[in-house]
Amino acid sequence: MDLNTADATALEALPRVGPALAQRIIEWRAANGRFASIDQLLEVPGIGAKTLDGFRELVRV
Repeated sequence: MDLNTADATALEALPRVGPALAQRIIEWRAANGRFASIDQLLEVPGIGAKTLDGFRELVRV
């Protein structure tokens, strides 16, 4: 799934991502523009290395 176009419903399908975290991803994107790399997800409050590793292979930019 493309992090730059995914809506909240799509993001919530990822492991360990619920409604609140999906909303924070969308808010980060609105404030900062497109994700240039998957590792930028670490800048989203609530996403740490362990969470990101759980779905890294399922997303792209």
